[in-house]
Amino acid sequence: MAQIFGGNGGSVPENGVMTSFPLTISTIAAEQLNADFGLLAAAININHNHVDDLEVYLVAPDGKTIALTTFNGSNGDNYTYTKFSDYATQPITSGWAPFTGTWRPEERLGELNNGQNGNGIWTLNIRDGVANNREGTLLGWSLTFGANATTPFIFTSSNLPIVIIDTYGQEIPDDPKLMVGMKIIDNASGERNYLTDTPVYDGFAGIELRGSSSQQFPKKSFGFETWDSNGEELDVSLLGMPEETDWILNANYTDKTLMRNTLAYRLSQEMGHYATRHKYVEVVLNGNYHGVYIFSEKIKRDGDRVDIAKLTNTMNSGDPLTGGYIFKIDKQTGSGGDGWISDYPPPAHPSGQTIFFQYEYPKSDVITPQQKEYISSYMDTFEGALAGPFFDDPENGWRKYAVESTFIDYFIVNEISKNVDGYRLSTFIHKERESLGGKLRLGPVWDYDLGFRNADYCAGDVVTGWAYQFPCQYDYWQVPFWWQRLLQDSLFADHLKCRWENLRINKLTNAWFENYVDSLATLLDEGQQRNFIKWPILGIYVWPNPQPIPATYAGEIDALKSYLNSRLAWLDQNMPGYCNPTSMEEKNTEKVKLTLYPSPANESVTIKTTQIFDSPVQISLIDLTGSVVATFEGSKYRIAEGSYELNVQHLPAGLWLLKLDDGNHSATGRLVIAK
Repeated sequence: MAQIFGGNGGSVPENGVMTSFPLTISTIAAEQLNADFGLLAAAININHNHVDDLEVYLVAPDGKTIALTTFNGSNGDNYTYTKFSDYATQPITSGWAPFTGTWRPEERLGELNNGQNGNGIWTLNIRDGVANNREGTLLGWSLTFGANATTPFIFTSSNLPIVIIDTYGQEIPDDPKLMVGMKIIDNASGERNYLTDTPVYDGFAGIELRGSSSQQFPKKSFGFETWDSNGEELDVSLLGMPEETDWILNANYTDKTLMRNTLAYRLSQEMGHYATRHKYVEVVLNGNYHGVYIFSEKIKRDGDRVDIAKLTNTMNSGDPLTGGYIFKIDKQTGSGGDGWISDYPPPAHPSGQTIFFQYEYPKSDVITPQQKEYISSYMDTFEGALAGPFFDDPENGWRKYAVESTFIDYFIVNEISKNVDGYRLSTFIHKERESLGGKLRLGPVWDYDLGFRNADYCAGDVVTGWAYQFPCQYDYWQVPFWWQRLLQDSLFADHLKCRWENLRINKLTNAWFENYVDSLATLLDEGQQRNFIKWPILGIYVWPNPQPIPATYAGEIDALKSYLNSRLAWLDQNMPGYCNPTSMEEKNTEKVKLTLYPSPANESVTIKTTQIFDSPVQISLIDLTGSVVATFEGSKYRIAEGSYELNVQHLPAGLWLLKLDDGNHSATGRLVIAK
């Protein structure tokens, strides 16, 4: 027979602090909570305008905590005798306030039926984190116990590394970091990882919540530092990554493929750039299984991360003042901070929107006034050159202050993903010291969980069109004017087109995307099943998933592949510019006709020219940035009335320039190699 226990209510202030409502129980018929007898339901009765301001958690006598509902209900009012049960068919995340009837909670009640003694102090925790003059009242709440209860999900081992976190009964804050115990289990050579195995890391960490809008989800992301027993930073190598102290655990709650961020990282890495190293792990938090996470490096100045010069607070003049710097365009919530406003508004600014640059390195609390002035002035000079009448001058225009190839590749990653936050949020920029190169570089790439068709607003669910042409002009965060202006530079557009064609022939083929997604799906097949038992959201709308919502994990993978195929085809047809490497490479040389065949070449290529070159002739293979990647002495390839045969079996696939030069004449042709 079911037993019901009622708790008292009270005011719920909107101060961002958790308000606790205790309920002492001493007369549960069966003390041990398990499958035979346990917690069946929890009910709440709350008067509150805009219940999406609220987080509601249930804490058991042993300290185990589950989320009943967090930030749900849109702009509606009240939880009116709202009941939570694991047997309900409708999840609370898919509903609209006012909430009545029975709903499935965000985390299973069964997690609390873990053999603990049900008699003791139960606590309902409620937090209103939005200051909008909408304080509410908990009128009352209750717990129901009975037979045939659900029980915890049992997690013992994984094919992925396991991260175990113990907060010693404390809540993880947004800031400052909380000292916790941390273990990492990562057996070598693909061996299975068990909770009982000896950890490769067994120590301490300082952990905090991470993210801005993602903090509304019950599965939180975390930032942490590895610490020693005194709470001091400790550089360690974790999961095969170089030694450091700063790390990220990314939840990817709204991304049901669990792979959109890693796909963006891998794209950038394939294009030759640093992107945060990462591994998939499964997390256990305070004894509870918490799901699949991406364990990754934090974007940071370091020889093994963003490799720019170190800048201290004594470097306030001369060459040292010029770098290195990391800054970003982002929300000021989450990890946001101090910075400066661009002198150049975004193309759409009907509400007076501006572009705000935030200090990332040096941090806002240590960067000096001289350093602030230098980097803001440098950006102003770059933007002034880009906005100016001679912006497209190859020597004295915007390229004088920025590395073109990084802008091209950043554009490509954002447009493949059609990231709804692209360019306007989580956009990192770094600058090296003048003596070491000096110019602005875009990247590293970061935060793509809403990319690859995973947003149902601002055309984030439309396969066609350009992400840089952000269509929501009244959104507070807008795209800088850079991209519209850059594409007015015909040389930039031509370089972009050549880079795109080269990547599509060489690295970023349709087959590459298909194989990479399949490889991740295979790696995650086991863990994703546990993740979606813990967080049962497959087939359920989670903001801002676009319709239709696949009902299975396999369906999510198929939807991602379908998007990629359609998006790549659209970009193939619409990428601006004209790729004529010969004309771009050879501007001041004698006009010599050069013919290369077959095209694409596989084993060898025949080179025919209208000029019989003098020996020795040098043959150079050049990439589309102008860098020589290989040279061949022409004396090895006998001249026969202007014809040469070159073995290309050892050369990588892609689009290249082939240049012949004997000191008196030169010619360049476009060479396509396929493998």
